[in-house]
Amino acid sequence: MNHSLPLVRRLRALALAALTLACGAARAVPAIEQWTAPTGAKVQFVASHELPMIDIQVDFAAGSAADPADKSGLASLTRALLDAGAGELDEQAISEHGADLGLILDGGVDEDRASLTLRTLSAASERDAAVALAATLLTRPTFPETVLERERARALAGLRESLTKPAVLAGRAFDAAVYANHPYGRNISAESLAAIRRDDLVAFHARHYSARGASVTIVGDLDRAMAEKIAIALTRDLPAGGNAETLPPPAPSQSGLTRIANPSAQAHILIGQPGMRRGDPDYFPLLVGNYILGGGGFTSRLMSEVREKRGLVYDIHSYFEPRRAAGPFQIGLQTRGSQSELALKVVRDTLAAFISQGPTEKELRMARDNLIGGFGLRLDANAKILGHVSIIGFYGLPLDWLERYPREVAAVDRAAVRDAFTRRIHPDKLITVIAGGDGDKAEGERAAAKP
Repeated sequence: MNHSLPLVRRLRALALAALTLACGAARAVPAIEQWTAPTGAKVQFVASHELPMIDIQVDFAAGSAADPADKSGLASLTRALLDAGAGELDEQAISEHGADLGLILDGGVDEDRASLTLRTLSAASERDAAVALAATLLTRPTFPETVLERERARALAGLRESLTKPAVLAGRAFDAAVYANHPYGRNISAESLAAIRRDDLVAFHARHYSARGASVTIVGDLDRAMAEKIAIALTRDLPAGGNAETLPPPAPSQSGLTRIANPSAQAHILIGQPGMRRGDPDYFPLLVGNYILGGGGFTSRLMSEVREKRGLVYDIHSYFEPRRAAGPFQIGLQTRGSQSELALKVVRDTLAAFISQGPTEKELRMARDNLIGGFGLRLDANAKILGHVSIIGFYGLPLDWLERYPREVAAVDRAAVRDAFTRRIHPDKLITVIAGGDGDKAEGERAAAKP
């Protein structure tokens, strides 16, 4: 390796080398070690010495579900400002320091988690300085008022633009309808963003970014002793805190139809209900069944019935998104506004037939083979291993979950799929949202009116 290269270029070269290694050989299921650090943080560690790199992710139960009801967006702004100023460093100094170290910082917020990720070279000088910088961001953010105002303005501008898009309108209405008064159903608004003050960020950080609430995942070129030191360094200056606050289960959805006017020609349609949580006992039958129903691309039933046979859509899909509480089961499609009722009928008929009859043996065999055959690609790079192991740690899944995955998929039979879908998916209680399509309907009406 040419050590005269800037560190960022060295990291990029190493990432390319990792891809080359991954293409040349399949990864074995990683051996995961887990322990509780003296600070109270939960730690997951996977040693990988193929390349001199370390990937780290620190997760907190500080996702959007933790937002106060009248301040949606607080979790996102808190996470966004972690690298806007920390300790004695301002935003520019943090950026320059990270570039000097060749440190790649990332992360984000979803409904359940706020995370900070970092990638660094494993040489002691770069590693220790990178961990020290990350620890400063996590434990000593200053939340500058000027940056808060800038990010609030940016968020408001993005919100205004997004609310012109039927896909966004459909997603917001779907969440609000499926989750009603549950935290998963809250949407960011101009009012909620305007209500957030710097003191709110400080209080949110102090409450949710705690040592006992941290899940630290480390993958790369180091040993257990060094992993232990890194986990302590990242969390020792956080408030001790307690266990993550529990989320209530969402109430069962009630059948409903929401229409949202928009001049787009395409109608964006979402259909669904609360689905399953992480660690759900029905996970594997629902996973395999959904692959057959709408998760398997061109091999899925929905694609066959709605696109291939009738030409009503370009794309249609279904998925389960497991979360701390039951995440959504959703079917999504776009079709011309004038065809929306027909497309909906075909989707509902296809779903009802799948629930009542279950998959065929051919469909089941193909789904199992594809899910198992593609499983190795989920573990062909350290960053992918980091993502999976961080989920295992944060959600408290068994440490052998990755090892069990192919066996559990292979064991799913037709009866298990039909039983799980019959108990869990209720066609008479599905929420339906249709946004847009008015442009196509208006064009059709004008055409019909011509002599």
